[in-house]
Amino acid sequence: MSSQQERRTLRRAIAASAIGNATEWFDYGVYAYTAVYIGKAFFPSADPTASTLGSLLVFAASFLIRPLGGLVWGPLGDRAGRQKVLALTILLMAASTFCVGLLPGYGTLGILAPIGLVLLRMVQGFSTGGEYGGAATFMAEYAPDRKRGLCGSFLEFGTLAGLTSGALLVLVAETVLGTEAMQSWGWRLPFLVAAPLGLVGLYLRSKLKDTPVFRELSKSGQVEEQTGTQFRDLFSYWRPLVLLMALVVTLNVANYTLLAYMPTYVESELGLSSGDSLKLVIIGQLVMMVLLPFSGSLSDRVGRKPLWWVSIIGLFVLAIPLYKLMAQGYPQAIIAFALLGLLYIPQLSTISAMFPAMFPAHVRYAGFAIAYNVSTSLFGGTAPAVNQGLIGATGDSLVPAYYMMGACVVGAVALWFVPETNGASLRGREIPSVDNEELAPAKV
Repeated sequence: MSSQQERRTLRRAIAASAIGNATEWFDYGVYAYTAVYIGKAFFPSADPTASTLGSLLVFAASFLIRPLGGLVWGPLGDRAGRQKVLALTILLMAASTFCVGLLPGYGTLGILAPIGLVLLRMVQGFSTGGEYGGAATFMAEYAPDRKRGLCGSFLEFGTLAGLTSGALLVLVAETVLGTEAMQSWGWRLPFLVAAPLGLVGLYLRSKLKDTPVFRELSKSGQVEEQTGTQFRDLFSYWRPLVLLMALVVTLNVANYTLLAYMPTYVESELGLSSGDSLKLVIIGQLVMMVLLPFSGSLSDRVGRKPLWWVSIIGLFVLAIPLYKLMAQGYPQAIIAFALLGLLYIPQLSTISAMFPAMFPAHVRYAGFAIAYNVSTSLFGGTAPAVNQGLIGATGDSLVPAYYMMGACVVGAVALWFVPETNGASLRGREIPSVDNEELAPAKV
């Protein structure tokens, strides 16, 4: 294959991975940004806080099923291939999101309405259990070893593109339709956009071969054929499983607190309007999108761990001051959110390069998907509901800052024991690693 063909294939692989991630986060973003409307439609109550908390608990419920998705899709991706599984997960994700937009509310179906919402969110969670680990593995195994940080950062670009697109659609719908129409039916419109997004992602993924790493593994007969043997192999790598779960605590508490819960927080605690809260998030996320590729590229030069140390220490030290600044007014809230996002970028930009490299190729998809989703189900998707519940119980609006700081401590302990893998080859049945003083020769 010529170098031009290789570059074209790499660009298609990046696009195919990123659009699935964008679809996933488009759904989470739209749900989070319409949580108030969803709460009133499916959990009517005289207390607006109770309605909103109900919708946030459903948001959290979808994460309970994600470990099961990881247990099913991850091992399947290591046996049958990354590409086949990713085609299925994006179909399920898009279909469940689309159906939320069609589901009648409590006024029509009664108790069946919130039950239906929970079921659809669980289907979404099940498919997502295989989506992110597979997309990151797919991206990492296609990328050149010494450009894995840069290439992987575009997966997270897709994350923010999905969230930002969701916020923009909700903002436009609110502006055009008004609050009354938005509550009645307008909140459904952004969910319906998931169908074309999913079809585009399916088309892109169906046009690509599986990753070079998986094809090499399969050709040499090193793919495990038996599920029992596969799980026995996987859990012999208990150390990277535990370390990844701990890092994901830090990553996802920050992620869901900043990107999913922030609109609800600034509306309920700071008194901002829905439109102003969405503008705040959109501005912050656009800044983050611009900086992601630069941070990913920097990690290819200096390593993943130094960037994580900067992020963890920065968030721990500045979380409380920045949340206090946020409470001073709308301009200050924009500045504080942008700074929190800036401190989070070193984590977000490197996970697609760093996490897949913690496992050997024959258990990579399963190891990533299971560890990532178990930790995310416990500490990620629950973050909005935990923050809202603790604020209600304590009356302290700084709860999100405390929660983030605690998560940073967990991540710092784990990061100390994680090996640097910048530049290491992802091929074969050994855990990728490099000497910190001199990178191992890279394979493209």
